[in-house]
Amino acid sequence: MSVPLAERMRPHSLDEYVGQKHLVGKDGVIRQMIESGHLASFILWGPPGVGKTTLARLISTQLRRPFYALSAINSGVKDVREVIDRAKKSQFFNQPGSILFIDEIHRFSKSQQDALLGAVEDGTFTLIGATTENPSFEVITPLLSRCQVFVLNPLQQEDLQLLLDRALAEDIELKQHDIHVVETDALFRFSGGDARKLLNIIDMALNYNEGNTIEITNELVTQLLLQHAVAYDKMGEMHYDIISAFIKSVRGSDPDAAVYWLARMVAGGEDPKFIARRLVILAAEDVGLANPNALLLANACFDAISKIGWPESRIILSEATIYLALSPKSNSAYLAIDKALQIVDETGDLPVPLHLRNAPTQLMKQLHYGADYVYPHDLPGHFTQQPYLPDNLSSKRIWEAADNAAEQKQLAYLKQLWKNRY
Repeated sequence: MSVPLAERMRPHSLDEYVGQKHLVGKDGVIRQMIESGHLASFILWGPPGVGKTTLARLISTQLRRPFYALSAINSGVKDVREVIDRAKKSQFFNQPGSILFIDEIHRFSKSQQDALLGAVEDGTFTLIGATTENPSFEVITPLLSRCQVFVLNPLQQEDLQLLLDRALAEDIELKQHDIHVVETDALFRFSGGDARKLLNIIDMALNYNEGNTIEITNELVTQLLLQHAVAYDKMGEMHYDIISAFIKSVRGSDPDAAVYWLARMVAGGEDPKFIARRLVILAAEDVGLANPNALLLANACFDAISKIGWPESRIILSEATIYLALSPKSNSAYLAIDKALQIVDETGDLPVPLHLRNAPTQLMKQLHYGADYVYPHDLPGHFTQQPYLPDNLSSKRIWEAADNAAEQKQLAYLKQLWKNRY
């Protein structure tokens, strides 16, 4: 069986590594660590196919250190302890410690991560973790505090072009065919900054074509991907496409489609916390003030699946998904914060009106900090019409009520209070 092109094209040195110049370029922090020989523990955070595993292996090779690898998907506490014992037995006097690479480290349980702490602290090994999820959500604080976090970015178009040119020029199997890259728009677009996905598409084009001459066009790439769209790759190939379809189905108030895409993720072994986090974001961004209870239920879903594993978590996720899909939709809160951020960007740091400023010292009181502020609770209805925005923005509207019953009721209340302002 032929080795996949993505595996054949793995770089053997940092000079062959494509992308992440901010980390491995001339002044990159990881290159400096390698050149100095002083390697600290760190976590590589980035989307699939940007070279996290490859970079870890290159570091080990360049520094000539023993390299151990674990996958959080199929490793337990016992595996962690076994690799720690092996690393300790392989240590020699004054020799730098081994490197332990943990893929999908965000899937490690608290007990698994706790088991790593002592070995990281005493230098038994240098830890390199890889994750597609924000480490601050999933990595325990004691371990995170002992690691630097480096963000890896999706490959840019010039990176993908360089990788494509190199594969066509250097790969032995590709050179046996007459390959003409007529168009790259679809190839780069569907790759989405993922080197592995780019090379897999080239592999598919080779398998699809029976002749020796192959023309890679936008039409061919689109056709190939439509034929392979039925698979959900646990390693991340379809990861972002499926979650995108899931989010858009909930946003579009289609519970059938939403649960279908949920089932695709469940069947594919997706991390339930990943799905639950997206539901929390959906509740705030797309349901919002039209049904504020959606955020409470989504957050309860996240808490519940943190305590309960598969297969029962699928029921909790299904309930939250259907509830959000059936809820009235509003993105007014999302639009409001973006509009406010734009105003801040355009107007800068406008001064806080004097009557809204805190006055903890006598000097501040003499400067009229807090003067003329009216405490709303001292008045009937617990409200008074006084300005709260900077003077230059006194007439600016930021939040606009959406056309749903809940926000129209809220708008009516504001009009009753503020009269002409709303």
